[in-house]
Amino acid sequence: MDTAANIDVAVIRFLRRWSIPALRVSVGIVFVWFGALKVFDVTPVTDLVARTIYWFDPEWVVPVLGAFEILVGIGLLFKIALRATLFLFAGQMVGTFLVLVLLPDISIQDGNPLRLTVEGEFVIKNLVLLSAGMVVGTTVSTSDRRGLRTATREQLPEPAEID
Repeated sequence: MDTAANIDVAVIRFLRRWSIPALRVSVGIVFVWFGALKVFDVTPVTDLVARTIYWFDPEWVVPVLGAFEILVGIGLLFKIALRATLFLFAGQMVGTFLVLVLLPDISIQDGNPLRLTVEGEFVIKNLVLLSAGMVVGTTVSTSDRRGLRTATREQLPEPAEID
């Protein structure tokens, strides 16, 4: 095998070993960080949250949402009850799309869903986070229905050989 092929194999092995843990940790950091901003009332999204879930008082719902996000972030960072953590994560992520449904006037320009506002872009980028959660979900062990264990890389089947 030539040098380029050896480097390619080494990089692929590295990525197979570290990409999903890096993804899990990075999403966990984002959740802890954004949650802390809400808890300490220094987030720029307070008004957006208040307008989206208007049936709750933002004085308490924004910090509670922040605490929830911190809890999810800690679960991701330390692989605590990962199945349950990912379920809560998915619920929170899906909830963010309420902005598009309940507040299209502030998330979409001129009624054209292809022309997003800053708020609309802020929400749509959550598709990436939701997809990241799905990838992390592939590491949850199927042998533990309570979601308290996660599979190690060695327990997972090898992906198909790369051409």
